[in-house]
Amino acid sequence: MDNKSQGQETVARNDSTPRIIRFLGGRATMFVLLSILLIGLIILVFSKVSFIFYPIKVFFSTVVLPIILATIAYYLLRPILRLLERMRIPRVWGIFILFVGLAGLITLFVFLVFPFLKIQFANLIEEFPTYFKQMLINVDTFLRTSIFSAYYGEMDININKLLDNGLGNIGEFFTDAIGGIASGVTSFISALTGFVLAIITVPFILFYLLKDGEKLPKMIVKMLPPRLRDEADAIFKDADHQISAYIQGQILVAICIGIMVSIGFRIIGMDYALLLGALAMFTSVVPYLGPIIAITPAAIIAIVTSPFMLVKLAVVWTIVQLVEGKFISPQIMGKSLRVHPITIIFVLLTAGSLFGVVGVVLGIPGYALIKVVFTHMFKLLKLRYNKHEPDTDMHYEG
Repeated sequence: MDNKSQGQETVARNDSTPRIIRFLGGRATMFVLLSILLIGLIILVFSKVSFIFYPIKVFFSTVVLPIILATIAYYLLRPILRLLERMRIPRVWGIFILFVGLAGLITLFVFLVFPFLKIQFANLIEEFPTYFKQMLINVDTFLRTSIFSAYYGEMDININKLLDNGLGNIGEFFTDAIGGIASGVTSFISALTGFVLAIITVPFILFYLLKDGEKLPKMIVKMLPPRLRDEADAIFKDADHQISAYIQGQILVAICIGIMVSIGFRIIGMDYALLLGALAMFTSVVPYLGPIIAITPAAIIAIVTSPFMLVKLAVVWTIVQLVEGKFISPQIMGKSLRVHPITIIFVLLTAGSLFGVVGVVLGIPGYALIKVVFTHMFKLLKLRYNKHEPDTDMHYEG
């Protein structure tokens, strides 16, 4: 019997079933609708007795930070561990070597780099109010002597009065702000204690991730029904690839940006070159917003120093962005995430509004994981649709 005859016979059997019901899975549609209704009722009940789940909320809020830090370290160290295993070093001994090397690097940073950055940071905080006031004066002088002087004069802005009334004592403003923060010393100590405990637990979580992390997806797949195992295994592999590519690539790109910015600022004679390079490195993990945050203090210092310094800063920053965008990121990151720039902006805005700084940092990899899951679900939906669609010309391709 040919495909056309089979299709006509299938249509004859399913004439009593509406097309939309067949598309959604036939009798399973009622089950899906009832399941959605049940989930809605469960959510409603949970919202009324949410206090019962407060300990669970505290538990998850406590373990999220160490798990995230351990996961980042896991994906950074896993390639090195695999290299050690190819050198016929047992996995446990390889983990021990990694831990010793990591401890040595942290010690080196704490005793050599951190004190210098601490001094530069303290000096910048102390001098920043002066930089900011001088920048306002320079901008005011420029506007009064530029082609915009007539429009600026109509605004009747007295910069000296503004500085005397509003910004005349910026140092006291920062002092009061610090005093306000210090008044909440109890909450600060609580947060600091939680952070320290998170840091202490990271090595233990990291050890077991390095030791058994690759076995966990296989264990979960074995717990699923046989029909779902192949697709679940594909989802885990794609998700692992997305996370690995993003974390490893983003860290390497951030290090390259920090080194280039520090060297460039040092060459042009910019104050606090190393500190500004470190700031650029840490903020570069946030797409689009990171460079704006990093360039702001550097631009203020350059404006106060001299107009020519601002030009040199613009040249260095342009070169860094071109090298990063045209050479470093394509080679390191490639096109692993395949996320449109407009989508990235919307994800950052939404994740930042929902979860703050954590959402901004983790929004893009989280979106990539959700995209992997929905891509595979849509693939299964297409297969199901083709199964219930008798007309082969209406089938989805690929």
